[in-house]
Amino acid sequence: MEQLLYEKDSYLILGKCMEVYNELGFGFSEVVYKDALQIVFEEDSIQFEREKNYGIKFRNRLLKRSYSADFVVMEKIILEIKSMSQITNADKQQCLNYLKVSGLKLALLVNFNKEKLEFKRYIM
Repeated sequence: MEQLLYEKDSYLILGKCMEVYNELGFGFSEVVYKDALQIVFEEDSIQFEREKNYGIKFRNRLLKRSYSADFVVMEKIILEIKSMSQITNADKQQCLNYLKVSGLKLALLVNFNKEKLEFKRYIM
């Protein structure tokens, strides 16, 4: 059986998302879950950056616009938080674009607005 990329670390992150979900439930806005996750990461000494900015290059020039990932955890995993009725192709593409501009290999997309926490893994 093939091992998942950053398996232990991604399960740890998803476990922290589940802690937040179990305590808050579903239906809050994205920023509420981001604020709660920040507290959990800080309390558990999990290294992260929130709203990490990534420049976008075109023909070796930096564009005026940039991407801002919700979290980069352990300097290697992008964590994108959603609170919506369903994950869309645009959300998937957003994660893939974050991976492209960051050079990282794994993005976790977590949706808190369901009766059961929903997540997807994207690998570049």
